[in-house]
Amino acid sequence: MSLVGKKAPLFTAPAVIDGDEIVENFSLPIGEKNIVLFFYPKDFTFVCPTELHAFQAKLAEFEKRDAVVIAASCDSEESHLAWLNTSKDNGGIEGVTYPVVADLAKTIAMDYGVLAGEYVYNEQKDSITFEGAPVAYRGTFIIDKNGVVRHETINDLPLGRNIDEYVRLLDAILHVEKYGEVCPANWEEGKEAMNATKDGVAAYLSAN
Repeated sequence: MSLVGKKAPLFTAPAVIDGDEIVENFSLPIGEKNIVLFFYPKDFTFVCPTELHAFQAKLAEFEKRDAVVIAASCDSEESHLAWLNTSKDNGGIEGVTYPVVADLAKTIAMDYGVLAGEYVYNEQKDSITFEGAPVAYRGTFIIDKNGVVRHETINDLPLGRNIDEYVRLLDAILHVEKYGEVCPANWEEGKEAMNATKDGVAAYLSAN
């Protein structure tokens, strides 16, 4: 089920921050910042580093909008650190400075509905097996300062994201919060938005 309109699942987990420091008890900065939380499948792969570098390239744009970027995968914090210490030319993510969360138990991915498989209990064998891929889909969540999920998208494993779209969506969320207007299709910052009551009445009258 979608998390949009609901409180974001909270967690405390190990993470690498600032590209070089492991912290054991990282948590979402609810109440302090808007949050762009994104999941990716696996360290040391092909599409994933392009996305992490793309988020880093837009980091200043998110910061202008009082937002933090946080990445997460089902790898360990040690794997994250090794990847962060690997150069971009060698497929690494050296230079990424936002937090990268370790979800080795896969519980965070499960809570956000992005785990590409599931644990299954076999009654005959009295054992638990994992069916599917033990990694996260490319899920992206925008969480406001009240801890409410305002946007959610989940891409299949081979499909990389367009990072500019999350900047646009964050602009739209902030515009709605500030002006109480709604944002039509293809809206971008600087374009005209709509007054839901006034424009809705006008549309009804013109149709009738």
